[in-house]
Amino acid sequence: MAPPSPPLMLTTGPVTAYPEVSEALSRPILYDGDDAFRGYYAQVLAMLGRVMGLSTPPVILQGEAILGIEAAAAGLIGPKDVVLNLVSGVYGQGFGRYALRAGAEVIELAVPFDAAIDPADVARSLRARPDIGVVAVCHHDTPSGTLNPLADIGAVVAAHGALLIVDAVSSFGGMEVFPEAVAADLFITSPAKCLGGTPGLSLLGVSDRAWAKMRANPQAPRGSFLSLLDWQDVIEDGRTFPVTPSIAEIYGLEAALARHLAEGERAVWARHALTARATRAGILALGLALWPTSEALCSPTTTAIRIPDGLSDKALRDHARDRSGVLLSLGRGATAGKVLRIGHMGPAAQPDHALRAVAALAAAASAQGLAVDRPAGESAVRAVIDGM
Repeated sequence: MAPPSPPLMLTTGPVTAYPEVSEALSRPILYDGDDAFRGYYAQVLAMLGRVMGLSTPPVILQGEAILGIEAAAAGLIGPKDVVLNLVSGVYGQGFGRYALRAGAEVIELAVPFDAAIDPADVARSLRARPDIGVVAVCHHDTPSGTLNPLADIGAVVAAHGALLIVDAVSSFGGMEVFPEAVAADLFITSPAKCLGGTPGLSLLGVSDRAWAKMRANPQAPRGSFLSLLDWQDVIEDGRTFPVTPSIAEIYGLEAALARHLAEGERAVWARHALTARATRAGILALGLALWPTSEALCSPTTTAIRIPDGLSDKALRDHARDRSGVLLSLGRGATAGKVLRIGHMGPAAQPDHALRAVAALAAAASAQGLAVDRPAGESAVRAVIDGM
């Protein structure tokens, strides 16, 4: 049975894969024990390290990015650890459950889900509890569309001497953020967002300090799907893969990385940023409001729109999909029913898509009886694009 044909997917992930990725997935499957595949895998790992700006080899786990996040908590956090979890959204909040599962004491620094973490508050929390050894933060929480000041947070955490876990699943590749530049010890991302790949892998940057901490952690998984340690130095002679790699997903990852490098990272970042700026301009010109309290907090990879009183988020989403052929994302967790989200990631980060999104949303809002200024919205989008 063939899956349904997708509309224009302007969702917050997974995204429609780039054509090069889809083509790569159809290559013949190789045997993972063959030296030819091991050599190919090593080349992909080196390419990933270049794209992530790493001085140490990255790790590829064979499951979508929540596996990487859960594995990071299980490997790095022990029962004697004190963890500061920075919560500005649904996914940041969710990480606390993994830290508690490890037996750690978890301190939560939370802000409203339409705001961002203040590095000064992080510094105050660390001064109040000098025994904090691990800090966790979600860089961009897609259910809110907000972006945390990661470089500043990383500098504060590094000065304290704690280890930093970063969820960069929906930010890496779409903006300038690199693991070592933000002092991340465990940096988790995905090929299925801004890199325009598929959702079957977790990509991690791991610092030497993090490897040492995991080796010293008696609770760090071994012989487990959650084990990071089992994947350290996996391409060295005499090693075997802990589990069978997702061969086709590795092909797709290589294609996504090659496309990213060919376009040029700065061109990719600029494309994401321009699409987001044009979309936000159009949304505001329609007379709608953004979810974040300030446009300065908005991510270049997601635009979150506050649902006007009396309107249904699901009705807006369904009208945009069924009548305009544009699929948007609903809110999630604490933002469910409160926001509608437009994703600008990978192939969706095209300035012309901003016009499609604004037009679809204007039609959907009008269908629910809300007066919006569609011509003004479309003109605002074009003005941003033409002013590039």
